[in-house]
Amino acid sequence: MTTDGSAVAEKRTVPVTAPDERPWRDRKRLLWLLGLAVPLLPLGGWEGFRATGAPVFLWMGPIWILVVIPLLDWVVGEDRSNAPESAMAKIEASLYYRWCTWLYLPLQFVGLVWATWIISTTRLGWAGFLGWAFTVGAVGGIGIANAHELGHKRDDLERWLSRIVLAQTGYGHFYVEHNRGHHSRVATPEDPASARLGESFWAFLPRTVFGGLRSGWALEKGRLDRHGLCTWSVRNKILQAWAMSVALFGALIGAFGVCVVPFLVIQAVFGFSLLEVVNYVEHYGLLRQKAANGRYERCQACHSWNSNHVASNVFLYNLERHSDHHANPTRRYQTLRHFDDAPQLPSGYGLMLGMAYMPPLWRKVMDKRVLALYGGDITKANIHPPKRAKLLAKYR
Repeated sequence: MTTDGSAVAEKRTVPVTAPDERPWRDRKRLLWLLGLAVPLLPLGGWEGFRATGAPVFLWMGPIWILVVIPLLDWVVGEDRSNAPESAMAKIEASLYYRWCTWLYLPLQFVGLVWATWIISTTRLGWAGFLGWAFTVGAVGGIGIANAHELGHKRDDLERWLSRIVLAQTGYGHFYVEHNRGHHSRVATPEDPASARLGESFWAFLPRTVFGGLRSGWALEKGRLDRHGLCTWSVRNKILQAWAMSVALFGALIGAFGVCVVPFLVIQAVFGFSLLEVVNYVEHYGLLRQKAANGRYERCQACHSWNSNHVASNVFLYNLERHSDHHANPTRRYQTLRHFDDAPQLPSGYGLMLGMAYMPPLWRKVMDKRVLALYGGDITKANIHPPKRAKLLAKYR
């Protein structure tokens, strides 16, 4: 598949690879450390508020996501280069890149404890309170990108760290549902995390939240049943993750009082909603076709929307190179590749998330791109059932 509007074609996915030169240097090596600026957003926002008294600084998280990152994407631009195969093993083995993800966790939780203390001791007004909750929730939500990176690895430590990161948003079931559910059903009507053509984000949100919860629980119950273990046991990975959230929130409420409960709930909901709006963007309208035997084709590069914008990829651990991630889930973020035949978003995730919150704008920008990818044949897209008749009548 190409991204210039031609029809879907059967062809081998070939990444664009940098010339195999020695020695090769990762030009973005130091940039990955910038991801650690995200858990410092509450600190920056608080200092701005203290210095000026302007509540707008308490909204630093949403401003960062919806304004700063899109501007940086526009200024810095794209990078479509890939590391040469000769350098892949060395880059994958480097502990430096792992520390860039591991260090997010202590900064995230120290910031959460401090921000909760602020709520318990300071009157911020409703606008300041909401902005503060959203800013802290943004740290937890972007942290899910970190949990996503860690949770796909074979190392037990990183898998545990993934579940710990998810504790702030109470979204521990994501660890199970994403790895074993979404990756097998991606770009099909059966996947609650794959958005459909004509489906607004606000319709998608409850479907993916509750659908993902049901799917994750069913998958974990099935795993335990196969091993002859009780579902309600300490071996249940979802219960393990939820227990971490209960312990975390319980400790914060015990330390700072029940007055922090609304803050904790709002930041958690905003945090996991950021994950889900990213899910909405990543596979909107894309559909794996069925073979004659009724089975879906293998997931290919054409089943994920991609972006090579440097700034948003740095802060999301290359999540926007999503096709390669689905092809190679255990591949580390620093070696994820660009594919020429992967459909490309018009911008990075920051601007696309803002569009997703406004359905008319989103559909104006994205529906025509979905249609172009399928050569004008809308029946090849993943169509939202309530909009199917209307869309077929419009585009046929």
